[in-house]
Formats: sequence, C-alpha cells, structure tokens
Amino acid sequence: MRCPFCGHLEDKVVDSRESREGDSIRRRRECLSCARRFTSYERVEEVPLVILKKDGRREPFDRQKLMKGLLLACQKRPISLARIEQLVGDLHARLMERPDREIRSRELGELIMDELKGLDQVAYVRFASVYRDFKDLPDFVKALEGLMHKETATGRSVSLPPEAPKPLSQALFPSEAVDLPLLKPRKK
Repeated sequence: MRCPFCGHLEDKVVDSRESREGDSIRRRRECLSCARRFTSYERVEEVPLVILKKDGRREPFDRQKLMKGLLLACQKRPISLARIEQLVGDLHARLMERPDREIRSRELGELIMDELKGLDQVAYVRFASVYRDFKDLPDFVKALEGLMHKETATGRSVSLPPEAPKPLSQALFPSEAVDLPLLKPRKK
C-alpha cells in the first residue's frame, strides 16, 4: 500500500478490525519509511445488480426506489415500516443470490407482486395498477377478479354476506343482469 504522506510502498499492519456491518476490514498501517500511520479499508468487490428495462436501457438496482414504491403501495395500510424494510431486504438478498447480475424489470415486478399478494391485497392491487399500467377500468376489474379467483382456489373465503350488494364487476357492465333496488321519486 502506498503511504499517503511520503509515497513509500512498504508498510506494516498495526491493527485489523472488522467493521460493524461486517462488510469491510479496517486496517491501521505504519509506513516503514516515515513511521506515520494511516488507515486502509478492505472490501469485497461486488458486481452491482442491473435492471434491464422494457425499452432496453440498463439501470443500477436502487434499493431506495424499491422502498419508495412499496411505501406508496402500502400507504394507509396496517403494514409497519419494519415489515416493508424486511420485504425489501429479503428481495435484495434473493436477487444477490442469483448467479446473473442482470434482472429484467418485468421479473422484478412479478417478484414484488408475489410478496405483496401475501402481505396485503390492497397494497398488491395498488402496486399492480401502476406496474401493469392499467389503461382502463376493465383491465383493473380483470386483475381484481383474478385475485378473487386465486383466493377461491386456495380455499380462502371470499363470500359476501346475503345482504351485501352484488360484486363490483357485475354492476359495472350493463349488459349483465343486475338486481338493483329501484329508487322511489322524492315527494316535494
């Protein structure tokens, strides 16, 4: 290691310690020429994750961007910040375990939606509506119906009480028969 004071190339290590995070080693060195001490850090060089966007651009993985998107999806939902941070950490760890360092944005979005589906269905629908870029209401309703269909297949209860109104999908399409109560005209 080159001495930052005199430029001499020989030194001795006086002290070595692992950093608090465990991702680097701090070494105190003493120059053999001028006897001054300096600190060096040793880190494992990691190849960064790269997200391959739909338009072909490559963008470095940004943990904060993922966190921001999840915070928006989970806004006003009963999900703690610690749980969202854990989800981001788990996703990042899964991505780091992969042998290839490029991941398609579509694949990343699907991973996120799979995690959100188990965490909170409203957050899942919010994230999916932005991620899948729903163009109109039928696209949105189709996604909701798919979610309800998967719930039924897994045995989770989605039945409505007898006095509840018909599901939204039936009321949105006039071609389907819907039993809606008739409104009586107001008396003046």
